[in-house]
Parts: sequence; C-alpha cells; structure tokens
Amino acid sequence: MTHFAITLPPVIKTISDELSKQNFKAILVGGCVRDFFLDLPIKDYDVEVFGIENIETLEEILCKFGTVNLVGKSFGILKFVYGEHEYDFSLPRTETKSSVGHKGFDVVCNGEMDFKSAAIRRDFTINAIGYDMASGEVLDPFGGLEDIERKIVRCVSKDTFAEDPLRVYRAAGFCARFDFEIDSQTLNLCCDMTKKDEFKSLPKERIFVEFKKILLKSPKPSVGFELLRQMGVINYFPELYNIIDIPQSPIHHPEGDVWIHTMMVIDEMAELRTLKEKLDLKLILAALCHDFGKATHTQIEDEKIRAIGHEKAGVELTKDFLYRLTNEHDLVKSVLPLVEHHLVPSMYFKNHARDKKIRHLSTRVNISELLILARADFFGRTTTEAMSGMYEAGDWMEKKAKELGVFYSPPKPFVKGKDLIDLGLIPSPKFSEILDIVYEKQLNGEIKTKEDAFVYLPKIINS
Repeated sequence: MTHFAITLPPVIKTISDELSKQNFKAILVGGCVRDFFLDLPIKDYDVEVFGIENIETLEEILCKFGTVNLVGKSFGILKFVYGEHEYDFSLPRTETKSSVGHKGFDVVCNGEMDFKSAAIRRDFTINAIGYDMASGEVLDPFGGLEDIERKIVRCVSKDTFAEDPLRVYRAAGFCARFDFEIDSQTLNLCCDMTKKDEFKSLPKERIFVEFKKILLKSPKPSVGFELLRQMGVINYFPELYNIIDIPQSPIHHPEGDVWIHTMMVIDEMAELRTLKEKLDLKLILAALCHDFGKATHTQIEDEKIRAIGHEKAGVELTKDFLYRLTNEHDLVKSVLPLVEHHLVPSMYFKNHARDKKIRHLSTRVNISELLILARADFFGRTTTEAMSGMYEAGDWMEKKAKELGVFYSPPKPFVKGKDLIDLGLIPSPKFSEILDIVYEKQLNGEIKTKEDAFVYLPKIINS
C-alpha cells in the first residue's frame, strides 16, 4: 500500500474531514493526481465521493462551506465555488454509450461502487489514479504509476476507450505535453477509431480545445501532430494533409518537405512563447498555417523549386482551415495578416526597403508579432544561417521599426476629423478622402509633423 502527502487547498481538506466523519470517502481523481506524480503544478482539484447515498446529500454538505453550482448535477457532478476557485465534486458513475455524439451516454451514479469499477470509464491509466485524502493512500488499479515511470500513454479499457473518439486527440496531446510514448495497442486502437463515421462527426469546438492544448502546452507540438498524422487524423484536414511531401528548395530548406518545415516552425514558436495565451495562440496558429499556399503554388522549373505567391494564396486556405475549427472571428481575422506577410521581413532586408515601406507595413500587420513568426520560420529549417542562431533580417527590421515608432502599432494620424471641423469644414463623405491623403503623405515621410500637416491641408481642401 503506497502513501503520499499531496498538498491540498485548506477548504478541500476541511470538506474531506467532514465527509470522513460521516463515513464517506473523498478521493482525489484525474489530472490533479497525475500532475502530482509528474511534478507539475496542480491547477484543478477533482474529488469523487464514495459511500454516499445520493447527490443531494453531497450538495447539503458542500453548501455548508461555499456555493454550489448545479449545472452538472444530472451527471452526478457538483461545481463547488469557494472564493475565486471552483472544484468538481462528483459521485462514482458508469457511462454507457447509447447514441452517437459526445453527449450520447447513459450516466448512472452509484455511491457504493468501488474505485476500480468507477475508474474503468477513464481514458488513460495515468488519469485513473486516485488519492484517498483521509489516509494518504494511492489507489492505482490499472498501473498508472508504472506507466508514468515508463513514460507511456496507455488506455484503461479498449472497450470504454473507443466510445469517445475525442480520446484520439487526447492521446496525441498527452504524448506531446509530457514527452511520452504511446502504447502500441492504444495506437492501433486510435488508428481504427479514426476510420469510423463517428470520428468525422466530432464537434469542432471539442477538437479545437485539444488542438490548443497540443499547441500551447507542449514543449514540442510537432510530437502531437506527427502522432495525429500517424493515426490518420491529418487526413481530415486537407490544408495540413496537402503540405505533406510538397518539395522545397534544398538551398533554403535542406530539412525536407513543407510538412517537416512546418513541424520545425511550430516547435520554434513554442520556444518563443510570450506566456500570453491569446497572443501565443494567434502566433502558433499562424506558424502552423503559414505555408499552406505552397501546396497550390509550388512549381519546379529547370530543377529549381519555387513557390511564388504562396503567402497570399495561404490566406484563404488558412481561413477555411480555422473556420472548420472555431467560430472565433477575431482570432481568425488576427491570424490572416501574419500568414500573408510572413516573408516580408526577409524580403525588405534583402531589398534595403525604405522607411515608408516599413511605415505602410505597420498599417497592415503588427510588426512585433510578425517578427516573432518570421523568426520561427527562419529558425525552423536546417540552413547554415538558421543553425547559427542569428536572424539578421529580423534584427534589422526590429531596429528600424522601433526607430520609426511603428514596432507595436502604426503611426497615429496627425490629422483627425475633429481637426477638420475645427477648421470650419462641415462633415461629409469628403472627410475620409482628405484624411486618407494626409495620412498617406505622413506614411511616405512627406509630412513629418502635425504642423506640416496643417500647412499642407489647405492645398487638399481647395483642390
């Protein structure tokens, strides 16, 4: 019998003690126990209560210590809210597949179940470990601790595992996040599951959640995507599937085809994370999508491989791909300029672009974000320059953009509509035309100050 001391939030310990007094057993379950043994910070505490008669009894006890949200009550789950934190308390239950879809399960709660019978519904052995908070005993009926030691992702039961096709994505995600290998039987099971109709009908919102975990929580997201490719999942995403085996110039991309390069780029982007989740998601999605256009625009002439215009061609492909994953319009919209302009830093450096070019660029894309993507793109290859760790074009553009004050945002217009009204003009459709002309001159460097703008204004107004 193995015992450990997991540090618990005081309120959870208090509730556990109260449950023990009433001869109920509170078992910590799921990811929090797994993360303890992986030496990772515990973010969510989930508690399963054994020996209890019904969910109402559990609700009464929890209400003594905080607020109870009943949103999951019909599934035997209570959301306990204490301060700014929320914890899941549930009864042991069985889940039997009854119809198609992730909600097609018959759930039966039974407080008299033993831990092993309750845990068999879980996906992987590493998630089927329990911790008795009263005694400190670790409950491990399926060998999850050994699999953590061996760094293996293995399903608990092939019969229950196959009931939820989303677990294919989760398998790839856990391998990527924890640097684990997938058990061969579990891999074969995942490959079989991807061929079934139910796999194709997974809601995109659930898939996107798993994509985000791979992209944002993995040291090397490529591990997850390579597994998804091996399992046959990538076949359902044509924009990703179509970049496999697309050749690239061996001079600029000695690492191999577009898929290999893309995998290297998302790994580089993982190294460049800002730890601002919204920004990191935007950037790594741009990294994943940045070369989609090469699938349609790669040409081989005189033994030279080129993909002229692929960055612009990739915009529509990126839009199609992302909208099949999410309806978050602002997110999709924010990724597209990064894809369209990802080559610009290197091109501008090569062509010694003038200041006005960089000012104009800042109105189309956030240069600070673009340069993070461009760095990932540059270092996600095996050229001598990339291996040196120096990205001269990026350093040059960062310096120029900061000098021009456009690194984070475009220049603020010297003249606004209010200024025209102050000059005695009556608001009209001509306002935007006047303002556009002045702003264009400002971006070009022909107007350098607000005073210059007001000197120039009469010429525009009179014309």
